[in-house]
Amino acid sequence: MKKVEAIIKPFKLDDVREALSEIGVTGMTVTEVKGFGRQKGHTELYRGAEYVIDFLPKVKLEIVIQEELVDPCIEVIRDAARTGKIGDGKIFVSAIEKVVRIRTGEEDREAI
Repeated sequence: MKKVEAIIKPFKLDDVREALSEIGVTGMTVTEVKGFGRQKGHTELYRGAEYVIDFLPKVKLEIVIQEELVDPCIEVIRDAARTGKIGDGKIFVSAIEKVVRIRTGEEDREAI
């Protein structure tokens, strides 16, 4: 099993969710986060005063899936979240050692 984490622009969440659903991804956790990468924030003007916004709003998706779905999942997220502009986000993949469904006690493949 693998955990796919994606940091994307908030307005792309529905597109990504729908695309993942089409390939059979049935669940995910979504968190509103703030951060920056190469773009390092931006400057805004408010009531004549200029100020820097260091941390930009993003959405973090966490998806635990079987290994055979990892590459299609990455491809779908990449295509659905892409705007072609700086700050589109990142995708991280890591190994999951164990999953337990609390309600039933099911483990690993059955628990996903």
